[in-house]
Amino acid sequence: MILWINGAFGSGKTTISYELNRRISNSFVYDPENVGYFIRKNTPKQILKKDFQDHDIWREINFSVLQTISNEFSGIVIVPMTIVNPHYFKEIIDRLRSNGIEVKHFTLLASRETLLKRLRSRGNNKNSWPAKQIDRCTNSLSQDIFKTHIHTDELSPEEIINRIASECNLKLKPDNRGIIKKKIDRLITQIKHIRP
Repeated sequence: MILWINGAFGSGKTTISYELNRRISNSFVYDPENVGYFIRKNTPKQILKKDFQDHDIWREINFSVLQTISNEFSGIVIVPMTIVNPHYFKEIIDRLRSNGIEVKHFTLLASRETLLKRLRSRGNNKNSWPAKQIDRCTNSLSQDIFKTHIHTDELSPEEIINRIASECNLKLKPDNRGIIKKKIDRLITQIKHIRP
């Protein structure tokens, strides 16, 4: 099974994905952005697109890698990735489903104010690239194709994780960490995934 965690930048995709990874036995986090960074480093600037998702090869590689992992790995694959173009969604997620792979897709939604607050907490100002994508992301992700929607403004990470696990009939391992340890773990995850 693939759990695809979608949402605007600042919606909590990475935090939720790594918390799920801690709580789901035999799970693995796959980050499609790494293919994008590979493309950026290995493509002549003259043909490089502004958004690496616009490269056909980005979608093809991620589809192929996810299909291979799903066919060879017996556990749960967790994918934290913003994908707002319905056509690209179909090229990867619907194509995986049509090949017999179970993909559970969740979109984490939040208000503009909440997203900006979360982005500020990780060092992005209102003029940063992620902040400038908020309207485009929230407008597109509200479409039915991007369901299941989870409105996160008033939810804790634990509530989001429990909802996803419940909807997927997944058993979570107990979380015996204290509040401070959870905060430290989440901060470390956030720092590790700051992108240039």
